[in-house]
Amino acid sequence: MANVLIIGGGLSGLSAGITALKSGHSVTICESHSVVGGNLTGWKRGGYTIDNCVHWLTGTNPNSSAYKTWQDLGAIKNGVYIPDSLFTYKTDRGKITLFSDAKKFEKELLFAAPEDEDGIREFLSAVNAVRKITGTGGENCDEKGGAFDLIRSAPLLIKYHFMSTKELSDRFSSALLRGFFRSLLGDGFSALAFVFVCATITGKNGGLPIGGSLAAAGNAAERFTALGGELLLGKKAVKVNVRNKKAVSADFSDGTTIYADYFILTPDPSAVFGKLIDDKMPRAFIKLYNSPKYVRFSSFHCAFACEISDLSFKGDLIVDVPEKHKKLLRYGQIVFREFSHESGFAPEGMTVVQSMVFCDEKYCKEFISLKNSPREYAEKKRLIAEAAADILTENCPAARGKLKLIDVWTPATYNRYTGAETGSYMSFTMPPKRLPVKISPKIKGIRNAFLATQWQQPPGGLPNAAEVGRRAAKAIDQAERFSLGYPTESRTAQNV
Repeated sequence: MANVLIIGGGLSGLSAGITALKSGHSVTICESHSVVGGNLTGWKRGGYTIDNCVHWLTGTNPNSSAYKTWQDLGAIKNGVYIPDSLFTYKTDRGKITLFSDAKKFEKELLFAAPEDEDGIREFLSAVNAVRKITGTGGENCDEKGGAFDLIRSAPLLIKYHFMSTKELSDRFSSALLRGFFRSLLGDGFSALAFVFVCATITGKNGGLPIGGSLAAAGNAAERFTALGGELLLGKKAVKVNVRNKKAVSADFSDGTTIYADYFILTPDPSAVFGKLIDDKMPRAFIKLYNSPKYVRFSSFHCAFACEISDLSFKGDLIVDVPEKHKKLLRYGQIVFREFSHESGFAPEGMTVVQSMVFCDEKYCKEFISLKNSPREYAEKKRLIAEAAADILTENCPAARGKLKLIDVWTPATYNRYTGAETGSYMSFTMPPKRLPVKISPKIKGIRNAFLATQWQQPPGGLPNAAEVGRRAAKAIDQAERFSLGYPTESRTAQNV
């Protein structure tokens, strides 16, 4: 049994810790903040709960392979809420909703654009193929396809992989449909990514953990400590000490030092290399960071308390940004999200409504640079909140005069909280014509230190964070077994 020290209590760190504990190791997680979760988090403001993370959690259908991941982590211990839809895209030309009922979604698309029936049916064929691949196909969302289904669908899925979301959108003649296909992910993602989103939702595989992101992270932390792990909060690592190509200890901002046999580092690589460790960033990461294709992104948000609990939409509403606000917001769409499904998020008769606008690297860096100009930053947030409230009330007149601003957060917030260079809470966009990237957890030149960060698997996100955590823990298990002269296959998990 080895002593494992994990720096960072986000989902990847918790996943690594739980996996290592189940293999019989002793594990300590050191988290710099007062709560675990990293980007999987939320916070309280004046009696309201703000949810920072989950818009949908891939793997909430028990028939999917990812479901066991969330069970093992304890993240869905409170249960799962399956909404009727993921989002509605609304313009003056009409609206389209991505329903979780596959038949209803099909009818929605055909009703909105009957002239595009051929293109719609081809797209839905790709969606249904992905559902079968993930074990969520068929009317009851429980059918899993075999090898023949995969081979038969491969040419169609490859076609969408080589297409951007903008190119997918441009294939349709209906302006409403074109807007819908670009509204969620923008222009630069692989169209196959949107196929997967639709397959996830219509396969009942993209529900929400009851209690939100904050509860999901707390549940995973409880699982970790119940297995015997040690969780140290408010414990900020400042240096990993390396001797003779082996990490021996980590120094912390409180003046303490912790020694361990193995180390797992979970932050953004830009906060690891040249900072926590002296080594330069590996070429594989540099290539991704500098690639014009793998773009980093973030967003800025507002949270409002609304005096009405039943708005004119459910879940997410996406609308085009009016011309008068484009100079400030610099993006084509704004997302509004209501939380009426979480009764504990607001006092009775009230609800929380949040807005989100994506921003590119350049705008992210502008926000971050304002940390040295507090007044200018505060003014920027005030203007963003006014614009968001204006657009919301234009599309939901019942909310006019009934909104109270709770909070505003930006890429600068994410940069301060997680250390991510551009404030990204996912790693990179998933561009077309690019095969999935998986970077090894091994850190060259340090035999016993490993990475577990979503940046190893673009586009990041919660499932990838959980996966890289498992991979890092398994790499340690194999290294330890090799050092002891045992076979290198993973040891059997303990019955805990």
